[in-house]
Amino acid sequence: MNLRLLLAHTKVELLTLLRSPGFLIPTMLFPSMFFLMFAAPNLKSSLAANFSTGSFMAFAVFTVTFFQFGVGIANERDNPWSSYVRTLPASPLYRSLGKVLTASILALAAALFLVITAHFSTPLDLPLSRWPRIFLALAGGGLMMGLLGTLLAYLVSPKAALPLANLIYLPLAFMGGMWMPPQLLPQLVQKLSPYLPSRQWMEVVWPAVSGDPWKAQHWLALAGFTVAFALLTVWAQRRDESIRF
Repeated sequence: MNLRLLLAHTKVELLTLLRSPGFLIPTMLFPSMFFLMFAAPNLKSSLAANFSTGSFMAFAVFTVTFFQFGVGIANERDNPWSSYVRTLPASPLYRSLGKVLTASILALAAALFLVITAHFSTPLDLPLSRWPRIFLALAGGGLMMGLLGTLLAYLVSPKAALPLANLIYLPLAFMGGMWMPPQLLPQLVQKLSPYLPSRQWMEVVWPAVSGDPWKAQHWLALAGFTVAFALLTVWAQRRDESIRF
């Protein structure tokens, strides 16, 4: 693998986002602002603070990865420069990996900013020993949601990407239990929630936060959704190329 080419693509992706602060800053800060306004005032114990912080960390990663791939790739489809880059002899793998690295960096930054916000506004008390499992759980779900965003990007027009992304993103976050414990959700939502990818992701995040053992069924569900989204994304990408080129 050509490391210099990979780093070059990653640098370009990061610079492109840094030059679009109107997209980058709200995407990065919205989860922490939402947490500070609606969750933090109600968190009086470390147990509740830990649970909510873990949930909102997933929400932060979800926000960055889903919109970075979904809206970002959709907008690139109408960009002449993007079409030119696809004609170059270099493997498209480097460009894809550059996007993954960029999204990972931004998702980590958004999650860490959320933790800092929680540290100063709640009685957060997460032992250092739990963080490797938390980051593993966040990475697994972030990959899944990034693929879902990519699938959306290749199925809809650039103009439709942002409104449709919000129509998917907000219900998945709410119904998946990212904003409140699942037992507080409306009865109908409680029945639907276990079948959603976002809820299965949370079932992996919550044990990592509490220190409880993972259940294999939730990791298998996460893997199943990830594979399904990956296969559908490959199909959608090839379909798009056959239409446009």
